[in-house]
Amino acid sequence: MNDITMKICADELILSALKEDITSEDITTNSVMRYYQLGEVDLICKQDGIIAGLPVFQRVFELLDPETKCEFSVSDGDRVEKGRKIGTVRGDIRVLLSGERTALNYLQRMSGIATYTRNIADLLEGSHTKLLDTRKTTPNMRVFEKYAVKVGGGYNHRYNLSDGILLKDNHIGAAGSVANAVKMAKEYAPFVRKIEIEVEDLDMLREALDAGADIVMLDNMSVEDMREAVSLAKGRAETECSGNVTRENIERLINIGVDYISSGALTHSAPILDLSLKNLHAV
Repeated sequence: MNDITMKICADELILSALKEDITSEDITTNSVMRYYQLGEVDLICKQDGIIAGLPVFQRVFELLDPETKCEFSVSDGDRVEKGRKIGTVRGDIRVLLSGERTALNYLQRMSGIATYTRNIADLLEGSHTKLLDTRKTTPNMRVFEKYAVKVGGGYNHRYNLSDGILLKDNHIGAAGSVANAVKMAKEYAPFVRKIEIEVEDLDMLREALDAGADIVMLDNMSVEDMREAVSLAKGRAETECSGNVTRENIERLINIGVDYISSGALTHSAPILDLSLKNLHAV
């Protein structure tokens, strides 16, 4: 996440999170720290995992006080180990105390997603199949969560509803049929947009291929049907399989030959990576 992305996409969201935590003042901090005092605190790992979100963590403190400085011994995407000190934050002690929870919330959530994603992506290593996220993200956290997926070795599916055409079961119902849904999308969408459609069985797949879909999403189909679907779609459309894909069950899909596997679990079910700010002291 570069500086431009941070300022355009993230600052407003981070400020909103800070306002959620500090409506008028941090009464606890202000009761014990009345005046400026330079201080330093350590960022400590409490679990093994993949770190993600260090620029966001740092930005929380910078938005409270631009003079706050963070130093890290790791970068986003690195493996970290339990008990390891991976950075320090230096600045006004009042800022360190008031920003602690918000900064850690971002870093723990993003690192948890990156860790979970890496665990699944490692299972796909050596295959041509790419691991995708979905739009099943936490409201107002999508830019952070999808960034964490990329840090963990996954790929981003469409960012939002304006980003791509994905005709799902209810869109097909609204259009009346698979063929009509694809036809209407082709008529409406710019020619540079690919059209993806969700299919639940081989008959729907054939209809989608005949209608000219660019990508077919094989939703909750059996392994046997997905194998046949990949064969039928070869040279005609890219294939994506979806439907309750998790770390525990993805191995059954690895050798099917699909181009993509999408998993909402990357963002909606990843546990946090436990991190902590410790050893605060004046300097």
